[in-house]
Amino acid sequence: MNNSPRWDVLWRNVRLATLRADAPPDARYGELPQGGMGALALKDGKIAWLGAANALPGKACATQEYDGGGRWVTPGLIDCHTHLVHGGNRAREFEMRLEGLSYEEIARAGGGIISTLRQTRAASEDELYASALRRLTPLLREGVTAIEIKSGYGLDLPNEAKMLRVARRFSALPLTVRTTFLGAHAIPPEYAGNADGYLDQVVDAMLPALVEAGLVDAVDVFCETIGFTPAQTERVFRAAHAHGLPVKIHAEQLSNQSGAALAARYDALSADHLEHLDEAGVIEMARHGTVAVLLPGAFYFLRETRLPPIALLRRHQVPLAIASDNNPGTSPVTSLLLMLNMACTLLRLTPAEALAGVTRHAAQALGLHQAGTLEPGKRADFVLWNIDHPAELSYTIGANPCHQVYVAGTLRTTPDAPAID
Repeated sequence: MNNSPRWDVLWRNVRLATLRADAPPDARYGELPQGGMGALALKDGKIAWLGAANALPGKACATQEYDGGGRWVTPGLIDCHTHLVHGGNRAREFEMRLEGLSYEEIARAGGGIISTLRQTRAASEDELYASALRRLTPLLREGVTAIEIKSGYGLDLPNEAKMLRVARRFSALPLTVRTTFLGAHAIPPEYAGNADGYLDQVVDAMLPALVEAGLVDAVDVFCETIGFTPAQTERVFRAAHAHGLPVKIHAEQLSNQSGAALAARYDALSADHLEHLDEAGVIEMARHGTVAVLLPGAFYFLRETRLPPIALLRRHQVPLAIASDNNPGTSPVTSLLLMLNMACTLLRLTPAEALAGVTRHAAQALGLHQAGTLEPGKRADFVLWNIDHPAELSYTIGANPCHQVYVAGTLRTTPDAPAID
């Protein structure tokens, strides 16, 4: 009997950055092997074997073999916090702020989130899909193989459903998509001054209908002085758990509302932003395994000066993820590689921490157990890079060294984004 492994694909002559959590301290990227060439075997769209090239089983064979040319291989990148689907943009407001107008003045003139709400409600599903694809395409070209897309600019049932249907359409691409219901993002004009009345709709009408339609993977809340109170946030979390859904939170961006600690007590997948997070919140996040999602694009765009408590998060071993936070108001970012650089230069992460933040920890922030690292049994989502060292992914600005992207072991071609009239 021949017990030698037979694989679908075998990659030789590659350097592997596995990003495994159990990598030794002297292998910050989970390098395998250290200082030599490796090999990567695939079967049925999953990783079957990986290791040093000279450790390949002697009689192993594969239907197809490829030479990686000495390139580095990492897990596919994961953008775990985006607002990718929305109507219009707010470039004119950006200009107005630089001309001296305040946020309040712009809001009184019909700007801010209400401007995006109005444009999102007016757009058709096809229009929203086309504009979101234009934003998604650069991310795909940089090696993103999984993404989270939030609602939150419709703020009524028809338009929140419209946004989530558009987000689900991207699942037809070679891409893992997670959709998050962010109905508690802001108070729509028709409920001005009546936040609790609006939350009645979010909890009692919108969430059940969206769950029944199969459009929701998680539930998020903007817990902030200009958003929703901790008590209101907890009401949404209880409703999410009643539907068997995990929760996430926008927390401690502008002030400390103890939202991250609250979310952690509900076993939140992640708490995001966190510039005003205190040690009590960090401890709760560590206790419950809640990932800290850092958003350097918004930090940069808003010219913030207060850093998230990186030292505290490290001390308590809270996983650190990085995301684009693509949105029209505070982070019109379409480059996850740029976020790696900003995470290092602005937030003081190391390149190894930053890369783990868009692979292993980003997967954890979305509950994706089959992604984020290169390990046997995991889905074969990986990227080949034209680099000499993984630190280059954080170091280089404005370049894209992505050579090829594989999803479930198949080479992905990136769709062309349509022109927008």
